[in-house]
Amino acid sequence: MTTEPNDLTTPETTDPDRSPRMNPSRHPTRGPASAPTAKPPTHPVREAADDQATDAAEDASPAPVSALVPVNAALTASSTAPADERLRRWRLVLGGDAADGTGCTLGGQDAAMDGALTALYGRGDGKGQAGKDRSAGLGASAPSVARWLGDIRTYFPSSVVQVMQRDAIDRLGLSTLLLEPEMLEAVEADVHLVGTLLSLNKAMPETTKETARAVVRKVVEDLEKRLATRTRATLTGALDRSARISRPRHHDIDWNRTISANLKHYLPEYRTIVPERLIGYGRASRSVKKEVVLCIDQSGSMAASVVYASVFGAVLASMRSIDTRLVVFDTAVVDLTDQLDDPVDVLFGTQLGGGTDINRALAYCQSQITRPAETVMVLISDLYEGGIRHEMLKRVAAMKASGVQFVTLLALSDEGAPAYDREHAAALAALGAPAFACTPDLFPEVMAAAIEKRPIPMPDPV
Repeated sequence: MTTEPNDLTTPETTDPDRSPRMNPSRHPTRGPASAPTAKPPTHPVREAADDQATDAAEDASPAPVSALVPVNAALTASSTAPADERLRRWRLVLGGDAADGTGCTLGGQDAAMDGALTALYGRGDGKGQAGKDRSAGLGASAPSVARWLGDIRTYFPSSVVQVMQRDAIDRLGLSTLLLEPEMLEAVEADVHLVGTLLSLNKAMPETTKETARAVVRKVVEDLEKRLATRTRATLTGALDRSARISRPRHHDIDWNRTISANLKHYLPEYRTIVPERLIGYGRASRSVKKEVVLCIDQSGSMAASVVYASVFGAVLASMRSIDTRLVVFDTAVVDLTDQLDDPVDVLFGTQLGGGTDINRALAYCQSQITRPAETVMVLISDLYEGGIRHEMLKRVAAMKASGVQFVTLLALSDEGAPAYDREHAAALAALGAPAFACTPDLFPEVMAAAIEKRPIPMPDPV
């Protein structure tokens, strides 16, 4: 594996936030290199790595070492002493050279694993040979990067490979190599890679586009398998419950609403309510019951949200009782509703990056609403508005007043708390339009609550 600096090499300076070897957030308790004993809090990547370690290694080894250095079963012999295993893991994390303090020498596949880490993150002591600033490099050609990708897929689990791929793209400027088919065929496909490919869509040569579409389709199909069934089941139930009938069968009675509607018929002497009017749930029919508008900010920071929203849009569009419209925007507005039968077409119809004009997007969406009392409007945006702020808030207020259920998602992804405009979020919340970050797993429940016109389930404030 080539590790010499090149035009795609970024010198290591003081960027601990990105390096799995040196990142405090991934290794909260490094401790002295010669005697690492403290066990830090758990981390999703660390947990994935620890699953591959032997029970003895898990019990005896500090968790930081396994964060991006999982021990493959083939590499861990049952006879390995716990102390030696601890030093081995710290050696892989720290990156070698005399300053690491472990005195541990690697060989065989351990040395190859260390080489794969060094190619991306450089030496762990902050200096390379001869006192030079440490640096990393994967070589300038797609074949060398493809070989490196093959190596890390051999040594690390999928979740760790995805982290290292993102770091390679961010730290070493390898996004342009994604334009080459052989590179795309070697990567581990995930939502973040799809976002990167979409941002390169306009610069992508025709010879690469088919490979890129295949990568995107694989990710989309995996997401649909994970999300579609639960989403359809949850929303079908919500649609049934949102339809009210006055002569329900016994098992269709909505007891909470029936009791509330008949409280005036309470007989205190019998401590009983005599229901004169029953309220029950309807049943989904083939006719359209609800309209859903997904209005998606396609600025660069919203890439993962665009991917998930496109998948959910396709799932919603497949339900006969929901009329779904999908609109993406930056400073311009594009209606992609006619492409909802294929979320891959939707994604390649977006153009990540650029400015943001939320007011213009809301104006278009408002003009498309024909049944406001039966409409759920979902704005997916970090709310950094480049348009007219007070007009945006006026439009939201007008839609709310007309009966539209308005929900603002600051992000629709698994990436955690997003950066967003807190002033705009507070202003929308004051209008009764909650603004919060939502995970893909929570989204069906959010939509179900909006369809039924009940309080929206929100996670803890971000």
